[in-house]
Amino acid sequence: MGFFNTKYLKPFKNIYTIVIVVFVVWMLFFDAHSLLFHHELNTDINELEYQKEHYKNEMAKDSKAIKQLSTDEGIERTARENYYMKKSNEDIFIIEYEDSIAK
Repeated sequence: MGFFNTKYLKPFKNIYTIVIVVFVVWMLFFDAHSLLFHHELNTDINELEYQKEHYKNEMAKDSKAIKQLSTDEGIERTARENYYMKKSNEDIFIIEYEDSIAK
């Protein structure tokens, strides 16, 4: 019994203390609802919330583009700027600056 007489191991003489310590260790690390499992779930929740905000922003951008394309002026502007379309009686000159050319 000289082993349990040390200063740090003296509380472990009591069976209730041993049971409580084993229970706490089991709940923190080995149980299905352990602290580690909850940490992983919280990490997943944070990542999903970030993705949710990202997709909300993308939806707002797309809604703005749809609203712009719902008018005739918006359609004409998009066709001219993105697809270089023109009317039959006009000429288009594309001016590219040296610093705007992709290398």
